[in-house]
Amino acid sequence: MTSMTLPAFDNREILAIVVGASFAAGLNVYATVATLGLLGHFDVVPLPPSLHVLTSWWVIGPAMAMFVVEFFADKVPAFDLVWNALHTFIRIPVAALMGYAATSQLSPQAQLFSALLAAAIAFAAHSGKFAARAAVTPSPEPASNIALSVGEDAIAIALTWFATAHPYIAATLVAIALIIVIVLVHLVWKAMVKLFRGLRNQFAKWALV
Repeated sequence: MTSMTLPAFDNREILAIVVGASFAAGLNVYATVATLGLLGHFDVVPLPPSLHVLTSWWVIGPAMAMFVVEFFADKVPAFDLVWNALHTFIRIPVAALMGYAATSQLSPQAQLFSALLAAAIAFAAHSGKFAARAAVTPSPEPASNIALSVGEDAIAIALTWFATAHPYIAATLVAIALIIVIVLVHLVWKAMVKLFRGLRNQFAKWALV
């Protein structure tokens, strides 16, 4: 369990950590949970009492096991899209729960805000990841999918740790990343609309022949 001798985070630092961890969860929720759990278990960071459950091996173990499963599943072209689509219902709710629990010492309104903020950030990161995969999946080689997946795993782990070590800097980096994600999703969406419109026109020409 987390040592009580460690200096506790203040409320603003906790919110900043929620921002960083939520973005990481949107990329890889299992890596985020396992990293937070290990950091708390080995007394590297003072997790809030409501998050002490993450320091249990009953949580760390399954999270690490699922991280291994995702490590391979997330690198298979086409299947990774299905995997990530299904994880829309895991990454975002888990991020919201962590955001809510992390601010248990605040008012119910602040907890609700933290949960909604965490869910929104995780959704943005998840959407950016999905958009990037949709963009590279049509490529005939699996190298791009593997490279993206490895990079996402590394970012999720590093960002989770960095958010606990430098909360405000991590939150600032996430703010910049969110802008990039919004631009990326917009570009991918426009490209997909153009692609489907072209396919529809092509099918229409074939139908007239």
